[in-house]
Amino acid sequence: MNDAALATPTDLQSRNTATVADALNAILADTFALYVKTKNFHWHMSGPHFRDYHLLLDDQATQILGVTDEIAERVRKIGNTTLRSIGDIARRQRIRDNDKPFVPAGEMLAELRDDNLALVAALREAKGIVEEAKDNATSGILDDWTDQAEERAWFLFEASRAN
Repeated sequence: MNDAALATPTDLQSRNTATVADALNAILADTFALYVKTKNFHWHMSGPHFRDYHLLLDDQATQILGVTDEIAERVRKIGNTTLRSIGDIARRQRIRDNDKPFVPAGEMLAELRDDNLALVAALREAKGIVEEAKDNATSGILDDWTDQAEERAWFLFEASRAN
């Protein structure tokens, strides 16, 4: 089976949908990378605020994972294909992994905050691409994903404040 066999009918121009799909697939790779990093930090959290941070990161990871299916299905709805493997994710992701054996809680929260803000920037950039393609459905969904990432960054910021 080739990509043509998976082509979903759409009224959007194919050159535009390919550009939108590229932007969304990069966001999807970043979202998977952010999910894994959030779970990594959730599993390896330690310190006096362990329970609060552990639960916060678990809630955020659940939300992030939920978005992955929405992104991939949006790519398919506009007639394109999406990520197929961990290798595909690794080639496209812009959010970097953290393989350190120990990361202090405050550094975890700050890194995840920055990663969520980087995702917000990527979502805003994608918004321009999808609007140029006249893909109003994707444009509207990007607003929701942006709001969720901004909220996660806000919670991480507030949780890491000294006072």
